[in-house]
Formats: sequence, C-alpha cells, structure tokens
Amino acid sequence: MFGAHLTGEAFDLPAQATLERVRRRVLGTPMRVIGIDAHKRTHTPVTADRTGRQLSTKTVGTTSKDHLVLLQWATGQADERRWAIEDCRHLSRRLERDLIASGERVVRVPPKLMAHARDAARTYGKSDPIDALAVARAALREPNLPVARLDGIEREIRLLVDHREDPVAERTRIISRLRWHLHELDPEWAPPTKMDRASAFDKIDAHAATLTGLVADLAARLVAHLRRLTVEIDELATAFTSRTTPLAPSLLAIPGCAALTAAKIIGETAGIDRSRSKDAFARHNGTAPLPVWLSNRARHRLSRTGNRQLNAALHRIALTQDRCHADARELLARRKADGDGGMEALRILKRRLSDVVFRAMVADQSSLMHRAA
Repeated sequence: MFGAHLTGEAFDLPAQATLERVRRRVLGTPMRVIGIDAHKRTHTPVTADRTGRQLSTKTVGTTSKDHLVLLQWATGQADERRWAIEDCRHLSRRLERDLIASGERVVRVPPKLMAHARDAARTYGKSDPIDALAVARAALREPNLPVARLDGIEREIRLLVDHREDPVAERTRIISRLRWHLHELDPEWAPPTKMDRASAFDKIDAHAATLTGLVADLAARLVAHLRRLTVEIDELATAFTSRTTPLAPSLLAIPGCAALTAAKIIGETAGIDRSRSKDAFARHNGTAPLPVWLSNRARHRLSRTGNRQLNAALHRIALTQDRCHADARELLARRKADGDGGMEALRILKRRLSDVVFRAMVADQSSLMHRAA
C-alpha cells in the first residue's frame, strides 16, 4: 500500500504541473519580489514569493545589455513584480537607471536591513544568492522603503559639493606645511591669519622673495599650489551656487543658510518629497530624539543616527543663528534659563531648524512645479 501511494503521487505530478501552467497562462503569476545583490562585475537576482520563499536565481553582468537579459528573465518569472536592490548606489546606479527607464518599480534596501534579514535566516552562510534573498525578504518586511528614481539636478549639486571637499582638504594640509616653513625661515615674522585668499598669498610671496635657500623656494612652490587650488575651489563654488540659487530661494532666505550649506542640504536630501512629513525629515537628519522608555516612563535621548552630513549642515545654521539671529538667541537664552545646558539648548534649536528647512524646501518644490506647469 505504501508503494502504491508513492506511485499514485508520482503519477499526479505531471498533471499538477500542467494545471499550474494553465493557471499561470489564464490568471497570470502572483506578485513577486526580486532581490538583487549588486557587485562591480555581476548582479545576482533572486525571485521570492510573498512568504519570502526563494523561487529562482540568476547571475548577470553589469552592462545595459546584461540588464536587458535580466529584464527578459524577470518577465518570465512574474507578470507583477517589484525590484529590491541593496542601497549601494555606486554599484547599482546603472541598474536602477535601466530598470526605471523600462517602467519597473524599484525600492532601495539599506544594507543593515539586508544584514539583519540574513542573520535571522534558519541557515548559515554567505553568498550572492543568500544576500539577494535577504534583500528580497527585507523588502517584504519593510513596506515604506525609499523608492528609486532617476537622478536630477540634486545629484549634480551633490557631486560638485563633494568634489569641492577634496581641494579644500588639500589646501588645509598645504597651509599647515607652509606655516612650518615660514616659521623656520623667520620666527619673528607673523604670517596672515587666514591663508586661503589672494591677499595672503601676495604677502607671503613678497616676504619669501627677501629670503634665499631651499626652504624659501619650497614655500614659494606651496604658495603657487595654493593659488591653483583656490581658483578651483572658487570655480566649484560658482558652479553649485548657480544651480542652487534658482532651485532654493526659500532655503537660502533662512538666516545662516548660505549657498554651500543650502547645496549640501539639497544634495543630501535628494528631493524633499521623499520625506512623508517634517517629523520623518527630522528622523532622517538625526535631529529627532530617540524614545528610550523603561517601565512606562517616557524618556528620550540624543539620536546618533540619521544622515550626519545633513545634521552637520543644520549645526552650522544653528551656530550662525546663535551669533546673529535674534529669535534663535532668545530661544537659547530661554532654554538655558529653564535649566538646559548649552549643547542641549542647541539641539532643541536644531530640531526647530529642521522643521524650518523642511517647510522652505516644500515651498521651493511647490514653486518649481508651479513654474513648470
């Protein structure tokens, strides 16, 4: 009887497969999530159903031609699908662009969510299919992941701001070396306090011209290098300022928010419509305190999470307003009078500034959409 049961079950399998093919042909396939583990040379997708069960996997290259093969493979997997890509945009940017241009739905999964999903699996190990399945499961578990979209002017601004940081750091390093050379040449001569401008370079060149020797020659070479770096820094500043000024007039109107800070905020935010509310934006930039309740005692502590570049930009605005903005000074004075420390009062000001920045960016976006219409 046991053998007959096995024979009957095996006999039914082809019929079940046929019924499944007919059902898929008539009704279509249910929604699938395709998780992708992106690398420099290859991408590994894994198809998962709504329960997170792995269905199929494949490995393709990273060119647009390879992405077309990937899309053809995915079309055969499911009629309705959602792509989940680990958020490593230096590796997955071309893939995201090709998929979005083809009308696909793509969400970005932070690496920490992928890692937690992989660690929570019943089996151990690490491979590209395992990581891709963890990406898909994280996308199934988290309904509000950021949706990928084509890059706009925000990315151009961010690239310019990030590129400017390299020559600025190089100029700072050279200024430190130049100060030691000048001290060695003449300890009694006081160099300019700010050595990042043309007037300071002229004074140093005039003083070094009165001296001889290898150290004086090296100092003159460093000054020439500083001039070139300063020209490049100014050109980059002009480039992102020309893009930021028409894009964010309300943001630039905030006291303490100059062109560099506004460009940093725009580039790091990459579209204020990605934040559902001012509170979500505060959580994103790290100014919203974290709840740490214990035994129903409601408490909050300083957040160390969030985008630290955005947090630093808000910090610069807060420090500037502390010096020259009456409303901010009044708020800080009132909080200190109530017993808050200096840094705690400054954190409260940053949380208020987060809301101000959010409203300004929403107003700028609405104005742009109105002009485009």
